[in-house]
Amino acid sequence: MVDDNRRGDDERGPGEAYQMFVVMEDLLDKLKLLDYEEEVLAKHNMKALSRHYFASSAYMPSNPGEQFFMFTIIASWLINAAGRPFEQPQEYDDPNATVSNILSQLRAFGGLVDFPPSKLKAGSGEHVCYVLDRLAEEALKERVFSWRRPNYPTEEMEEESVMEDDAELTLSKVEDEMTEEPDDYEEENVMDLEALKSRTNQSETRLSSKPDNILESNMDAAEWNLEVERVLPQLKVTIRTDHKDWRIHVDQMHQHKDGIKSSLKEAKGYLDKLQEEIGKTLEKVGSREKYINNQLEHLIQDYRSAQSKLSEARECYQQGSGGVTERTRVLAEITEELEKVKQEMEEKGSSMSDGAPVVKIKQSLTKLKQEIVQMDIRIGVVEHTLLQAKLKEKSNMTRDMHATNIPEPAIGAY
Repeated sequence: MVDDNRRGDDERGPGEAYQMFVVMEDLLDKLKLLDYEEEVLAKHNMKALSRHYFASSAYMPSNPGEQFFMFTIIASWLINAAGRPFEQPQEYDDPNATVSNILSQLRAFGGLVDFPPSKLKAGSGEHVCYVLDRLAEEALKERVFSWRRPNYPTEEMEEESVMEDDAELTLSKVEDEMTEEPDDYEEENVMDLEALKSRTNQSETRLSSKPDNILESNMDAAEWNLEVERVLPQLKVTIRTDHKDWRIHVDQMHQHKDGIKSSLKEAKGYLDKLQEEIGKTLEKVGSREKYINNQLEHLIQDYRSAQSKLSEARECYQQGSGGVTERTRVLAEITEELEKVKQEMEEKGSSMSDGAPVVKIKQSLTKLKQEIVQMDIRIGVVEHTLLQAKLKEKSNMTRDMHATNIPEPAIGAY
């Protein structure tokens, strides 16, 4: 189980960089316990995860897009398995929204999130392994799973069979018989050494219990020989080969050593020949190279002189190009000023040669004269009207004043 508090430690040991590999292996075991092969891989037609799939390293191939999609699929499945509804993200969903939803669910489970969400967008690394491992633990709790102590199988150690002196079999003889006998020897004809040992011990106990008297056999010799011939195949003792035996390893080492020596002799001859051929070839190449160098010496000198001339010409060109660039810039400035002067002169010339203002003045004068004539006519009409009115008013006043006193002849004379 990954401790949530370990992520907040400031002091990181030298082995902290490899902790995510351990977490990834634990995560894979938990996913197998949750049967992710059938519920996730088979459903989405995906390959099984490797031991270090979500662990990031410079020496491991990575595919951020594929790993991030796999991370979102497994995370959503684990959240649903932990008892919380969570919609499965799609391949073209917004990564930021998907990561924020997963982290919110992790906080709801009580997980510690002390890293930026952008760490999960890579699809691999320490934080990805931590999030998936924490969600896997919640899913196991939801399924009421508990860890138990492992039960290791007891390995029965084979006791070494001790040969008794009565068997009169030495180890060298037994090994000779082992090499001479075929591998497909029938097991029913093999006598167990432990049974032989127990029988020998039983016979010794019986002999020790009897008094020390001379034992005489009353059995016929012919029957004894027949019995010996009958049980003789069963009296052969074979020791099965154990691959853990150091003697077998020593024999194999000697065999490999002999094989290496024989192969070395053969390969050494080929290598010596190859070395001689390579040496001759190198000598030929060296002599040919010297000949070519001698033949092309004058051409090389010409080439070097041409290279030096070319470098000098390039320097001159660079200097000249620098002066041309400066002069081109000055010419552009002068040309711009000349264009401005030309434009001003054209404007002034057009204004001087243009008769439009004079024509406008003449038209205005003509119009003004016409208006003056009209105004004079109107003034004359008004003056005449006023004069007529004054005369009429005066004549009326005079007539009224002299209507009674002045005789009509006087008025007519007036």
